[in-house]
Amino acid sequence: RVKDMGTSLLKSGSGVLDRSLLAHGLVDDLHLWTFPVVAGGGDRLLDGLDVTHFDLADSVRFGSGIVVHVCTPKA
Repeated sequence: RVKDMGTSLLKSGSGVLDRSLLAHGLVDDLHLWTFPVVAGGGDRLLDGLDVTHFDLADSVRFGSGIVVHVCTPKA
C-alpha cells in the first residue's frame, strides 16, 4: 500500500518502482512471497537501497510450501 494517497496500490513483481517507493518511505506494508524453488539467477530484489529495517507483521504458509511474509517498515 502507498502511504497518504487515500487508496491502496497493489503492485506485483520487483524492480525500479519498488526500490523508489521504499527509498522515499512510501510503503505501508510489503508482502514478500517465497516459493520453494531455486531459479539460479536474476537480479537482487532490493539492490541499491540503503539498509531498511522491517517488522514482521504476519506470515502465512500455504500447503504448496509458498510462504507470504507481511512486513512493515520500522518507524
